[in-house]
Amino acid sequence: MSDPKPELPVEPTELAHTPPAAPATSAKLVAEAFGTLLLVFGGVGTAVFASNHFTDTPAAVYTAVALAFGLTVVVGAYAFGPVSGGHFNPAVTLGLAAAGRFPWRETGGYIAAQVVGGVIATTLLVLIGLFGPANWLTTAQDGGFASNGWDNLSPAGFGMVAAMIAELLLTGLFLLVILGVTHPTRGTPFAGLAIGLTLALIHFISIPVDNTSVNPARSIAAAIYGGGEALAQLWVFLLFPIAGAMLAGLAYRSLFDGVNVSS
Repeated sequence: MSDPKPELPVEPTELAHTPPAAPATSAKLVAEAFGTLLLVFGGVGTAVFASNHFTDTPAAVYTAVALAFGLTVVVGAYAFGPVSGGHFNPAVTLGLAAAGRFPWRETGGYIAAQVVGGVIATTLLVLIGLFGPANWLTTAQDGGFASNGWDNLSPAGFGMVAAMIAELLLTGLFLLVILGVTHPTRGTPFAGLAIGLTLALIHFISIPVDNTSVNPARSIAAAIYGGGEALAQLWVFLLFPIAGAMLAGLAYRSLFDGVNVSS
C-alpha cells in the first residue's frame, strides 16, 4: 500500500481571499433586536427622563430627544449593521423590500425581532422607573410615556390629519435617504452618520406634531405603557410610516435604479 498523498499547504494568499461566511439568520435577528432596543431605550428613555425633569425647558427636551434618536441610530448602524443591515424599524424593512434591496421572505422575522427589542427597551425603562422618585413612573405614564399621538397626545395640539401627513412624508424621505446612502455602487462609507443625522432632523421637525414615530416598533413599545388613548391612536403610527416607506421604496426603484416596478 502506498503512502497517502500529503495535503498541499494552503497559501496565505488563498486564506486572505476567502470571503467571510454570511451571518446566520439567528445572528441577524438578534442584531435587529439589540439595535432596536438601543434605539428605543436611548430615544424614549431620553424623552421620559428629560420631560419629567426639565419641565421648564421644552426646547432643550426636544433637542435632547432628537439627538438621542439620531445618535442611537448612528451607533447601532456601525455596531449591528454589518450583521443585519441595521434596519431597526419595520417601515425600513418593508421599504427596502419594496425597493428590491431586501428579500420579502425575511421581513416577518426582522419585524418580529424589532418589535421584541423595542418592547424590552420600554420594559427596562419602566423597571428603572419603579425605583425612581415618588410618583415618577405614574407621572410618566399619565403623560403618555413618550407615545405618539394627536390632539391631547400631540405636544403642540396638532390633529390626526397632521400626524398622518407627517408620518407618511417624513418616513418616505427617511427611506429615500437610506436607499441613497447605502446604494451598492453610489453609496457612502458614512451612511450610518447620514442616516442618524436625518433621523435627528426628522425629530426636530415633527416632535411638536406627534412626538415623531417614523418607526412602528418604537410606537408599539411606547404605547403599551402609555395608556388607553395611546393604544387607540397607535394604528396611525403603524399604517402611515409603513405606507410612506413602501411608496418611497417603489419610487426609488423606478426613478433612480431604472426598474419598472409593474413588470
